[in-house]
Amino acid sequence: MRKQAVALFFLAPLVAEFLLGDFGINALFALLFLAPMYGGGAILIREFARRTGRGWPTMLTLALAYGVIEEGLVTQSLFNPNYAGLHLLQHWFVPGLGISVPWTITVLAVHTIWSISVPIALVENLNPATRTTPWLRAPGLVVAGVLCVLGAALNVFGTQSSDHFTAPWPRLAGAGLAGLVLVVLAFRWPHRETVPGRVPAAWRVLVLTLVAGALFRLPDSAPTWVSVGLMVVVFGGMAALVLRWSRRDGWGAGHRLALAAGATLTYAWHSFSMKPFMGDGPVVTPVSHVVFALLALLLLYFEQRALPGHERPEAQFRRGSPAASTIEP
Repeated sequence: MRKQAVALFFLAPLVAEFLLGDFGINALFALLFLAPMYGGGAILIREFARRTGRGWPTMLTLALAYGVIEEGLVTQSLFNPNYAGLHLLQHWFVPGLGISVPWTITVLAVHTIWSISVPIALVENLNPATRTTPWLRAPGLVVAGVLCVLGAALNVFGTQSSDHFTAPWPRLAGAGLAGLVLVVLAFRWPHRETVPGRVPAAWRVLVLTLVAGALFRLPDSAPTWVSVGLMVVVFGGMAALVLRWSRRDGWGAGHRLALAAGATLTYAWHSFSMKPFMGDGPVVTPVSHVVFALLALLLLYFEQRALPGHERPEAQFRRGSPAASTIEP
């Protein structure tokens, strides 16, 4: 099962940076620098959650902790007013915390959903038989941990070399404490019992996820209060709905894939509005967006082929098709 871990190691940065549109296809060499932190972090989150018999509430909380640590301690973009020359803190800045409300919500949600959770869900779905079982033994976990730390250190060095910014120690300490609290909370979630109940068809969940993604990824031209309000409503509303539906015995692999597919397609279409930080050009940029979007569609094709027969799209559209499966969100 180590092949699943290797797939996750490379898929995490591909989704987080390349499908998003931050890197062009001619900058694939950057995977060597991005995969250790993104991929190593995703593997550790997935393995520790599955080894302790826990599911998505734990993994999502650990993914949020990952986002706090990366953006608060590694890149320090939460506190840097001129990170990568983007002026990310100019709207709704909170002086006491040293953060911008819109940027904090955006970047933490992005890491929680797209950098970590979506790649995990996609790789797990390719082999449903091993979805909830550990992929690595202790030596593999050690390797993933070492790679993650080395990747983080490399990113710290690169960011410091380019931005020459170090946040005040109270803010760094606060970010570290917040990450630690989230890690502890991740393993305090109670185990949830399955309850009887109906859930929407998987294709409806896909449509809802696409709409939520479109609202979350509003253009920068939207008023700040509109963007912040929609992000909070969309993120909170989707979390509440999924937590509610995933407890019901009608929730299954098709619904999990619908959520991951909706998020993946959101990044795919949104990438066409992005200008890469690396690998930009009048020809290579649109070509990169098209290539990565097509690769995402190809992956999703194989994902739906890996679904149990009764949960595939063609079966779901048949009248009276059963959708029940074993619960594990």
